[in-house]
Formats: sequence, C-alpha cells, structure tokens
Amino acid sequence: MFAVILICASPIIASYFTYYVIKPESRTNYGAFIDPREHPLPQLGSSTLEGKPTELDAYKGKWIMLQVANADCTEACTKKLHDMRQLRLAQGKEMDRIERVWLIADNKPLDTMLIREYDGTRMLRANAERIKAWLPVEDGTTVFDHIYMIDPLGNLMMRFPKDADANKIKKDLYKLLKASAIG
Repeated sequence: MFAVILICASPIIASYFTYYVIKPESRTNYGAFIDPREHPLPQLGSSTLEGKPTELDAYKGKWIMLQVANADCTEACTKKLHDMRQLRLAQGKEMDRIERVWLIADNKPLDTMLIREYDGTRMLRANAERIKAWLPVEDGTTVFDHIYMIDPLGNLMMRFPKDADANKIKKDLYKLLKASAIG
C-alpha cells in the first residue's frame, strides 16, 4: 500500500522538488524589462536633422525601437540600424506599428549615404547628458550599446543586451505586438 501511495504522490513530489530545489528559469523574454516609473520619458531637447524641435512624444501611439549613437556611427551603430530596419520589416503587416529612432548624441554632421541607407529611421539630435541620465544600462556598458523599446503610451519598458541577437529580439517584438493588438 505504501508503494501505491508513493507512486501516486511522485508527480507532486517531483514538481515541488523541481520548483524549490532546481528552480528552473521561467523567463521567456530576451530583453530586460524596465520599470517605467523609474525612467519616465523626459524632455530631451531633441530636434530633427533640419533643426526643427521635436520630442519622442511625437511618436506616441507606436512602439519605438530606440538606439543612441554619435554622428560618426561606428560599425556597432550601423549594425544596430540595420538590425532595427530588418526587425521592423520582419513583423510583416504589423511593421507600421513600429517606429525606428536614432538619438544622435552630438552635433557633428552625418554621412549622407548613411542617411539614405537608413531612410525611414527618425534621426533626432539630443543632449547626451540628458540621454545618459534617462536610459538605464547593464554593468560595463553604455547607452550606446543597447537597443531600447518604448511602448505606445510613451513608457520606456525594455532594453536589449549589448551585441543582441536579432532573432531573439524578433521573438520579443512579435510577443509585444501580439499582446498589445487591439481587437
């Protein structure tokens, strides 16, 4: 009789052992979630390349994929710009819900070919100190190393790691767009 009780109870015992001793990681997202209450959307004093004042608020209602870099756009910068463009395109009919924004943290001129190559990316010049004060980073990284996500309400909500895997970001984007779909 003890053997029958042990066999019947073994799934329950195994589940408790797994949950409390092994502690499997249940996280399914690739990017790190950010508490938007700790990082509210500030006024960055940003402007378009033509000098017209505009803020990130102008893109409310859309998911914003955000990267920060200087105008001299290094290889890592161009890779992120390329990844952001491809990630948006990979969303298919949902791609219009995503806006790509590059915050340029200095006043140096941009390469014309770079502007043409990433046409459709919103390029805004903003104060580097305000950007650094607003965006959280992982230990050992800077704001230039990450891609950030801002939700349609204007809340900073996710940060992807340095040298992020675009396929894993694509899965997160798909989940975000699916979960936030209306109707």
